[in-house]
Amino acid sequence: LFVLDIADAVPKDDLASMEHPLFSLATKPDMRHLEYRQGDNVLKIRPSPLGLPTIFDKDILIFVISQLMARKNKGQEIGDTVRFSMREMCIAINRPIGGDHYKRIENAIDRLQGTQFVTNVRTGKETERRTFSMIDEGGMVKNEAFTRNDYCEIKISRWLMRAIEANEVVSISRDYFRLRRPLERRLYEIARKFCGNKSKWQIGLANLQDRTGSNAPLKRFRLNLREI
Repeated sequence: LFVLDIADAVPKDDLASMEHPLFSLATKPDMRHLEYRQGDNVLKIRPSPLGLPTIFDKDILIFVISQLMARKNKGQEIGDTVRFSMREMCIAINRPIGGDHYKRIENAIDRLQGTQFVTNVRTGKETERRTFSMIDEGGMVKNEAFTRNDYCEIKISRWLMRAIEANEVVSISRDYFRLRRPLERRLYEIARKFCGNKSKWQIGLANLQDRTGSNAPLKRFRLNLREI
């Protein structure tokens, strides 16, 4: 068990989930069973009882990845089971503190644990067909002296841990957490992954829609892009 408490950890995201639409853009419970194909990569997603994990649920994973990479870069030991302060995480990911907001994080953990991913997507120089959840288990830890939840404890999947061990992550802007529209966040991820530090990158509109995971009609998707 590792306690995550590095205040200045640089936000980092894993490359595999930036490239592929693993998280729903919906703001209401999304109960769809999804299948995506990109070249030889196949991804099937089976929702939890609470629906698919959302792009905002992913903030928890970004926080954990960022903290573990900060420890790793300092030469400290890392592992797949971690504990962290709910308050510190909410500050890092630009969320309100306390009340119903902690309950929303509990629901996010349930979606991350309960949704099954079936994929042959490559991480850590290995390609395999694997069924997994983003986290193996997780929950809140209460201090007996208080009624509130003080800490969150989760065990991330081996699939995600391999990406961390292989340094298959990139730094992202702290302003990512200020983006309120799900499609805005997904567009940032795709641009950060494929454009990187290059001055220019191009992609067809239909291909871009597939990569975002948007299920809007193409005409509506085009309008959403113009608005953004």
